[in-house]
Amino acid sequence: MECPNCHQNSSRVIDSRPSDENRAIRRRRECENCGYRFTTFERVEATPLLVIKNDGTREPFSRKKIMHGVVAAGQKRPITSDQFEKLVDDVENKVRKEGVSEISSKKIGQFVMDDLAELDDVAYIRFASIYREFKDMSSFMKTMEDMMAKRENEKADKGEDK
Repeated sequence: MECPNCHQNSSRVIDSRPSDENRAIRRRRECENCGYRFTTFERVEATPLLVIKNDGTREPFSRKKIMHGVVAAGQKRPITSDQFEKLVDDVENKVRKEGVSEISSKKIGQFVMDDLAELDDVAYIRFASIYREFKDMSSFMKTMEDMMAKRENEKADKGEDK
């Protein structure tokens, strides 16, 4: 590692420890030439991920866009910023676990919908109304009925009264 002070390539590691919730390693180094101490970080390099849009264009994956969408869907709902952050983390993890360099926006949208359905029914319906681009009231009602039937089945499975 090149010393930022004297630009020699002879440094030694004095201390190493996990950083950034175990997603990086922080190394404290000392230049063997001038004694200058500096810190470096080692991280796993994430593979660039492209999203294939509905029109066939490609753009870089963006957590920010997912966060914007779920926050808009969950506006004025009892959802905390930590819950939004966890949902976006979960979606990104699912996308990365696909192990591909390109993924369709439809698949990402489905991951978001699956997680939103577990978090908040109203946020799910709001997101679905934009994501699925309902053409008429009957397709919207079908989604609502499916959601209600799913909730009723979950209650029955738990032995709760309807």
